[in-house]
Amino acid sequence: MPMAAEFLITETEEWLVSHRMDSALPGYLIVASRTSASDLSDLSDKALREIGPLLALVQTVLRWELRAGRVYIGRYGHQAGHSFHFHVIPIYGWVEELFWQDERYRTLRQFTDDVSPETTDGAELTLFVWREFCERLQPPPIEGPTVPEVILLFRNIMHARSLPIDT
Repeated sequence: MPMAAEFLITETEEWLVSHRMDSALPGYLIVASRTSASDLSDLSDKALREIGPLLALVQTVLRWELRAGRVYIGRYGHQAGHSFHFHVIPIYGWVEELFWQDERYRTLRQFTDDVSPETTDGAELTLFVWREFCERLQPPPIEGPTVPEVILLFRNIMHARSLPIDT
């Protein structure tokens, strides 16, 4: 799937870092392999050496520069035509507040035996982000920097850090 240039943040020899094109959540990043692969085990040693420091850097920027309370990193999906990639999902305090304010997501409690009323997990918050910020035609209002501002911030930081990462 082609990526629009305005969403590209940086590239290394093995990876592309971009903002997720269909996400209204600032800082929702995709870190995609430049080579065709189905699994981590299909990637070159060089790609495997680059990915850890690269994911750590984007997580650090989200936590310290953008004040994300949590950062989820995961691999989802298996559609043909997509390169092997990671989703990097920031969970800001205001995102979690929106989650708790939306009663529709309380129905998720029926799937657990956990009775504490104020707990949630990464699966529930990831679902919330996907449904509300990626799939809704009218996503919730955001707080803080916009998607273009976050892309610019990441570009500046990545450039200052002299990516590509030495391996």
